[in-house]
Amino acid sequence: MTILLESKQLNKRFVLGKQNEHHVLKDVDLQIERGEFVSVMGPSGSGKSTLLYNVSGMGRMTSGSVVLDGQELSDLSEGALSDLRLTEMGFIFQHIHLLHNLSIFDNIILPAYLARNGSRAGADRRAAELMETVGIAELADHDVTQASGGQLQRVGICRALINEPVIVFGDEPTGALNSKAAGEIMDLLADFNRSGTTIMLVTHSAKIAARTERVLFMLDGRIVAERRLGKYTGNGDIRAREEGLSSWLLDMGF
Repeated sequence: MTILLESKQLNKRFVLGKQNEHHVLKDVDLQIERGEFVSVMGPSGSGKSTLLYNVSGMGRMTSGSVVLDGQELSDLSEGALSDLRLTEMGFIFQHIHLLHNLSIFDNIILPAYLARNGSRAGADRRAAELMETVGIAELADHDVTQASGGQLQRVGICRALINEPVIVFGDEPTGALNSKAAGEIMDLLADFNRSGTTIMLVTHSAKIAARTERVLFMLDGRIVAERRLGKYTGNGDIRAREEGLSSWLLDMGF
């Protein structure tokens, strides 16, 4: 396997007032292999979302290094970073931000039109294929207000994958969903991962993390523990994975 994303000695500090500095990330070393499905857990304030934002270039690190697919993010201008996020990364958030003046289909294809690295007809075909895969093809012409929370997260998955990114980042992508819808979204992400998509997501939930391949645990701005679970097969093994992960967290004192 090859390393797709790597951070070395990654630090992030926020200055709050003249003499009040908040050190959020502390010398974080991280490697994610191409094709991995990695989750990051930790209590509120541990730095997990800040880590995701900084390794994806949505936030600017204070010091250290982040390399994505051979590109050092700190060397890129804001414009180049924006282009990289558009073409090489996908993002799924807890509350997906859709444009209410566009249909669901148009919200999905918009990043492809902005990237301009293929024909519009090709983008339309890929959007239709993605919507069919995640089970929302019938919503193409609907307004975003006409879809449920679970359906909108499926829209978010389609939008994140429309430009065939090298990696997809998720910040609590199931946090606003009920347990049934959350499980369905995670099953979809696991399917895409098995097809080769690299995924890194942040979650508070052991149930969600149990569907990922490797779990990192953060505390006070550092990665302090790691658990390898292997690929989730989707064949009824989820209960054992959840129980094993929960036991590990208890044994570690988390």
